[in-house]
Amino acid sequence: MQPQQQRGIFISFEGSEGCGKTTQIRHLAARFEKLALPLVVTREPGGTAIGEEIRHLLQFSKASRAMVSETELLLFVASRAQLVREIIEPALSSGATVIADRFLDSTTVYQGAARRLDANAVRFVNDFAVGACRPDITFVLDLDPAEGRRRVLRRPRPLGAENSSDRMEEQPPEFYEAVRDGYLRLAEREPQRVCLIDASQSVNEIETLICKKLREKFENLSLLLD
Repeated sequence: MQPQQQRGIFISFEGSEGCGKTTQIRHLAARFEKLALPLVVTREPGGTAIGEEIRHLLQFSKASRAMVSETELLLFVASRAQLVREIIEPALSSGATVIADRFLDSTTVYQGAARRLDANAVRFVNDFAVGACRPDITFVLDLDPAEGRRRVLRRPRPLGAENSSDRMEEQPPEFYEAVRDGYLRLAEREPQRVCLIDASQSVNEIETLICKKLREKFENLSLLLD
């Protein structure tokens, strides 16, 4: 009888715009790739052909300016439902590590806390979209919203969207204050899973903290993170 394949580790990164999570994901992924360890990196919304179409609709489509909060919620979870079943669950079942640039916590915070949609409704559609799939550890990169906004304005636009505005980045300052508060409350509620990191530190300092937390939680990642 063949031994059962050990399930992979699911790591997610969260935070408001400009917090630096994409940079940290890139650095962590490079450590896996250096040792040729199985790894899948995803992003939300997106990560699949269907998800990328939804991403464009949510962020750059002119039609999205008329989008109501309930529609936004359902589009995000639709993208996530496809991502879980097409990419994340098969990867974890094969023993690969999955690193997610956002997952269900983004919906809890952005659409639940910041859009002020009913928390029970948000939880229900989140649970329906992902089933039992949950991150083993989540890093929330916490940053002052004003500094995050300054960082966003300095970064280049995605290829093909140079002349388009990002609807999510156009939200007023109070929206991002609510996002930050939502993430802080999430970290208080789930301290065993959610690791809050001060994102005002240097890139190297943040990377060191992430590696330290992963080494403490996952014994089989000690070699990777030395």
